[in-house]
Amino acid sequence: MTLHKVVLHLARNPLFPAGSERHGYEIVAPLRSDGRLDAAAWRTEREHCRVRRFWAGLPDRHGRLTRKPGGPGGAQWTVDYDPKAHADDEVGVRFDRHRFAPDEYVTIADHVGPHTFRVISVEKVLDAIAA
Repeated sequence: MTLHKVVLHLARNPLFPAGSERHGYEIVAPLRSDGRLDAAAWRTEREHCRVRRFWAGLPDRHGRLTRKPGGPGGAQWTVDYDPKAHADDEVGVRFDRHRFAPDEYVTIADHVGPHTFRVISVEKVLDAIAA
C-alpha cells in the first residue's frame, strides 16, 4: 500500500486575500486512483495516517487522520490531536467526496469555524517514511 503526503495551504479569504503558505496542513493518507481518500486502505494503514498542522505564530500540532461515526454517509474524517479528548478534533468537511489533487480545494473545520485550503501537492511516500 502506498500512502500519499498531501500539502494544504490556506486559500484566499478576507484576512489573507492571496491565501497563506504559512497556514496549512500536511496529511499522510491512502488515496484512491481518483484522488479521493481510501477508507478501506485507511483501516489497515491508520497508524501511518498522520497530520501536521502548521499555523503562523503557533507551535505545530501533530495528530492522526481518523474516521469517526456521524456525518453524511455514517462516518466523517477528522484530525484527532488527543485520543482522550474530543474537543480538539477538527473535521474534514465532506472529505469523503473531495479529490486531493493539486489546485483542488478542501475545507477543515476547527474550533473557530471552517477554513478552505488549496491542495498544493500530492506525493507518494513509502510506508516506512510515514511511520
